[in-house]
Amino acid sequence: MNERADEENKEVLSEEEEEDFEAAVPPCAPRRTPAPSRQQTVPKIPEAVDDFLRNFLRRAGLSRTLHVFEAEWYGSAQKLLTESLWTCVSFIPDALTHGRLLQSELEAVRRETGLLRQGVLVAGGSLVRMQRERDFHRLQYRRVAEEKNGLIEDFKQLKEHLESYEPALRQLEDKCQAALRQNMLISLEKDRVQNATDARLNEEKSHIRRETSIKRSDGTDTSPDESPMTTHPKDTELPVCSRLLNPRLPQGTFQKWKSSSSFSLSYSFRAHKLPISCIDLHPQKPILATASDDRSWRLWELPPHREKVLTDEGHSDWLSGCSFHPDGAKLATTSGDSTVRLWDFSRGGCVAALSGHSQPTWGCSFHSCGHFVASCSADRTAKLWDLDSQRCRLTLRRHTASVNSVCFLPFSNLLLTCSADKTLATWDARLGVCTAIFHGHRHPCNHAAFSPAGDAVASCDTQGTIHLWDTRKPALPTATVDAGPLAANQVAFSPSGKTLAVASADRLVRVVEVESGLASSLSGHGDGVQSVAFDHEGETVMSAGSDGVINVWAGTS
Repeated sequence: MNERADEENKEVLSEEEEEDFEAAVPPCAPRRTPAPSRQQTVPKIPEAVDDFLRNFLRRAGLSRTLHVFEAEWYGSAQKLLTESLWTCVSFIPDALTHGRLLQSELEAVRRETGLLRQGVLVAGGSLVRMQRERDFHRLQYRRVAEEKNGLIEDFKQLKEHLESYEPALRQLEDKCQAALRQNMLISLEKDRVQNATDARLNEEKSHIRRETSIKRSDGTDTSPDESPMTTHPKDTELPVCSRLLNPRLPQGTFQKWKSSSSFSLSYSFRAHKLPISCIDLHPQKPILATASDDRSWRLWELPPHREKVLTDEGHSDWLSGCSFHPDGAKLATTSGDSTVRLWDFSRGGCVAALSGHSQPTWGCSFHSCGHFVASCSADRTAKLWDLDSQRCRLTLRRHTASVNSVCFLPFSNLLLTCSADKTLATWDARLGVCTAIFHGHRHPCNHAAFSPAGDAVASCDTQGTIHLWDTRKPALPTATVDAGPLAANQVAFSPSGKTLAVASADRLVRVVEVESGLASSLSGHGDGVQSVAFDHEGETVMSAGSDGVINVWAGTS
């Protein structure tokens, strides 16, 4: 009976304990662990329930229940709980590990804080330094702005002051130009009067000599050179002379020829904005005339001044050539408007416009007496103009293409022409007949010129071929120089006749030794060279071209 009662009591206690256990311990189910946050890296560890139950059952003396609980807890419930926990988190550290992690994080945060503190201190120092520099530059800017405003005010005052002086400067410049022109005109007039006086005295002396010789021969007073009656009261007859001695030739031995390597560019200056077609040197003075495509001609005083002396316009088209009168007081120009104009410096304008060509005129040349000028044209003719009556006295017709150049042999009636028909011709201007034909060029001729002594002729063509001719043997050239493949535009002899300058379309000036035919080049133009000339001593070469620039090449010893 007692055992039965004990068993019943145990069952009742077991039921009560089960109820208390169920009330104390919730049913075993998977626990939901909170999602880890950024600040909480380790999940919170729950209270140890199994330890509490063991202690409770041990104090109650329920050893068998304790053994059954441990078996069931660790056999099933604890296994499920452990599996559910491992599925939620991969690692559940203990308090020590958690503390170490927190300590390491704290140290890392402290290190980052120190670094940030140092960076903040450095940035603060940089900020202070930059603020000081900003203040300094701001002060400098204010100072510079004040100076700039002051300079602007000073500039305005100086500009107003300069404008007040401009009328006076303009007046002084006009006076200076007028004085230069007056001095030049006075000098030219003196030279003209002197030349006219010398010519008149020479004519009187020659006339007296002829009369004396005639009286001595037959006792009559009739001059054999008396010209027939002219058709115009103002016509002038060409002087009767087959060939007079050129007084401009050097007396005695010629000056030794300078090698082309001794020529170097002395100076250059822009004379026109458009191409320069021709240049010509004053007979006595260092004054250069230029003719340009801008329809104007200009006179330039060479060193030491290099200033423009005179300029004028009158042609309705581009200028192709220019030539000084023998007395230096006039200038003749040719143009694309088919006219030849005569300009008198003392009168300050055009004194004659010679019209008769039907196409553009290419060049002109004065007779040594100064009363006649010859012109050539694209209409295949050359004309001789009487400046006293201002009419054409003679038309030379033989060439079959454009006549590109014309020139008088100094102090003679012999006239030289060259043509695009590849030939040259010499003419007796008094009789109007062709005296010789030069055949040898294979391309159109651009220019031809007499040597100062008159015994040689130089010519050039569109392929750069230069021929030298003996006037007594016009059948074949005596020498040939190749300056091609581009055109040779003009040739010019030195006063001694031993040097030849050539203007080439390939931007070069070639200097040729007449005796040996050796040639060398002078480079300095930016475009094709159109015209060349020697000075009075033959020691300087002047050139002009399509770039509108005049280059002066000086000889060096």
